[in-house]
Amino acid sequence: MSSLPRDSADTESHNEKDVELNPKERARILRKLDIHLLPFVSLLYLLSFLDRANIGNAKIAGMSTDLDLVGYRYNIAAAVFFILYSFAEIPSNIALKLFRPSRWIPTIMIAWGLVMTLMCLVKTFQGLVIARLFLGLTEAGLFPGVTYYISLWYPRVDRSMRIAIFFSAATLAGAFGGILAYAIENMEGVGGLHGWQWIFCLEGLATILVAFTAYFFMYDYPDTASFLTETERHYVIEMLKQDSNNLSTEYQFRFVLQALQDYKSYVQVGIYIGLLVPVYAIALFTPTIINELGYAAANAQLLSVPPFVCGCIFTILVGIISDKHQLRGPYVIGGAFVSLVGYIILYTQHSAAASYAGAVLAAVGVYPTIAVDLAWASSNAGGDVKRGVVLAMVIGLGNLGGICSSFVYLDPPRYHIGHGTIMGFLTFSILLSLFAMWDYNRINKQKEALCRDQGITAGQRDEFVEVGDASPLYKYAI
Repeated sequence: MSSLPRDSADTESHNEKDVELNPKERARILRKLDIHLLPFVSLLYLLSFLDRANIGNAKIAGMSTDLDLVGYRYNIAAAVFFILYSFAEIPSNIALKLFRPSRWIPTIMIAWGLVMTLMCLVKTFQGLVIARLFLGLTEAGLFPGVTYYISLWYPRVDRSMRIAIFFSAATLAGAFGGILAYAIENMEGVGGLHGWQWIFCLEGLATILVAFTAYFFMYDYPDTASFLTETERHYVIEMLKQDSNNLSTEYQFRFVLQALQDYKSYVQVGIYIGLLVPVYAIALFTPTIINELGYAAANAQLLSVPPFVCGCIFTILVGIISDKHQLRGPYVIGGAFVSLVGYIILYTQHSAAASYAGAVLAAVGVYPTIAVDLAWASSNAGGDVKRGVVLAMVIGLGNLGGICSSFVYLDPPRYHIGHGTIMGFLTFSILLSLFAMWDYNRINKQKEALCRDQGITAGQRDEFVEVGDASPLYKYAI
């Protein structure tokens, strides 16, 4: 494969101009990437989120009674998923860098598909807890892995929309899960299984089938993509090089340490936790909340669909607008505020109609923030390895918030403790986002001053290949 001479400033400058002066060609190639990458990885995440959240549908389909989920038992079963899930994500993203994505991702999919399918055989609360632990372990690598995978194909300014399209599969999973649960419940007694057991069985089998096809339909990296011509591969590789300021793409443990020792990584973790607690609360408890508003269980399954559909639509719209304006923080703050209004309505209103409207607002506001925040975190971590580790930290540690989501909805039918806790987390995320915007802007000004004072230009970027986003030429996204 041909590549530009990295020691030739003139040639490098010429090709940079070629990229800049061909917006139509750039758009065409990006569309080609979208067509070949996004539909399939979105399907993978739809199955992942469906499998982790279907416990909420199974609960009101009879699992709670059959497994004697009294007291905190359902909350414990929902929470244990996140323990191994959170701590396995960093090793998984490192493994994805060391192995081929088209081998690593399908393999972990088969593993969690098997666990999901076998959950239909669970007979006790203890068995459910063990199954959920293993489901968390086997699912851990998918979301951070695909988010990282997208960052290996697209420049920073184009990631928010792509991550939004990918993440919108989670909102579709919430809607699809309600429809599926409504249909599958009618299989009560078939094969000696309850309706809720068929929910686990059929959704797990679907994951396994798709995982086998993933071995043949996933592409690894731009330089080996068979759907691109030689010229297009060269174009994408150079575009990504320019976007990353030629930062290192090799695996070295010190790049892992760069991520672990950077305070900005933990700021992003905090923002993500504040957003993810309400996301998981919506996924795990929306059917229950709607059921408690006075709707029958079957109707609650169907009424759980509109909040997720609305969330899906706004996730994609906000991702597109965020990329267009090349801004991340304001859209995280705006979405969190809309969701906060939704939870205030849920907290204060007594009527079923008003509370349902609050649930829709809560989903519409918070779902778009996840994609934008992950684009923000990936855009501000320089170098492939550091970016992969930062994303795994943000998603992995952030998912510990799912444990909180599992235990705050304890006081039906109004759920004041749950709604109040979520309001606190959203406020926390808003405040941290404001700090991050201020801090990134401050550091960018310092870098501009340093480049101006020391005469550092883009032609010197190879001098900073090992320092990641600490490079004076690397600008943080606001």
